[in-house]
Amino acid sequence: MIDLTVNICTYNGGHRLPRVLDLLLSQSQTENFSWEILIVDNNSTDSTAKVVQEYQSNCASTHSIRYHFEPQQGLAFARRHGIKEALGNLVAFLDDDNLPTDNWVAAAYVFGKSYPKAGAYGSHIKAEYEVNPPEGFNRIASLLAIIDRGQQPFRYDTSHKWLFPAGAGLVVRKQAWLESVPKEPILKGVCGASLASKGEDLETLSYIRKAGWEIWHNPEMVISHHIPRSRLEKDYLLQLGRGVGLSRYPIRMIRLARWQQPFVIPLYLANDLRKLVFHFLKYKKNLKHDVVAACELELFWGSVISIFYYASRKINNYL
Repeated sequence: MIDLTVNICTYNGGHRLPRVLDLLLSQSQTENFSWEILIVDNNSTDSTAKVVQEYQSNCASTHSIRYHFEPQQGLAFARRHGIKEALGNLVAFLDDDNLPTDNWVAAAYVFGKSYPKAGAYGSHIKAEYEVNPPEGFNRIASLLAIIDRGQQPFRYDTSHKWLFPAGAGLVVRKQAWLESVPKEPILKGVCGASLASKGEDLETLSYIRKAGWEIWHNPEMVISHHIPRSRLEKDYLLQLGRGVGLSRYPIRMIRLARWQQPFVIPLYLANDLRKLVFHFLKYKKNLKHDVVAACELELFWGSVISIFYYASRKINNYL
């Protein structure tokens, strides 16, 4: 029996994986439970498979490292593959740029055992920047899964109705996923270099909470998210803001009963439009130079057009 699976979903992560694997292989306080490392290669074209094979050869006698290939591009598909193949009752997700502290695996296991009604729980996420972020970056840091929700555990679905933990460093109870999450995602997640379908983690958590499972914050699980220079450049941040905004409509609809949707959609649209106009008027003179404000504008614009974006996709699929 395996108690916990650490699932690393990676795309062209051959140069990033060694650092994450070295940190996992040096975890402490894991003597009293069994765990494994499962790597899901999401259609990589680099040395990812070779890197994993080298670690498997060197660590075969002390750790279980398994490798699976998922050809359908998209983080949502890679994570579904991980859930399917995981042997653990708890599945802890790390991206290939997430760096866990030496007790992260133990903290993930202990919390899951202590809170049996928790369908999912998230980590405290710090940032490791390759270069200094732009001024005011804290306003959009959560878009890059940099989230500090404090040093006390809390339950999201009571005190923090509209908040969720990030997908990076998230632990999901396999039973909760299998009972709650559809096999086909609405949001594909990061697809190679495309960010147009972000929000797959929020989609997953929305289903789990709607099914009655609790969602928690576990501050004892700490990871650092490595942010390279490229992810702080304007083009990337604008694409990220737009992608997160576009995810708003399907995620909101999951949370609502069908009869509520026709009444609530106009309210969401009006509020999103209000935010967009106010933000534009406030920052219109600085949008060319203020990267953070420009990213926020893309986020608000993506939210406004989200319903039309997904309506057009349905029409195209129908045709």
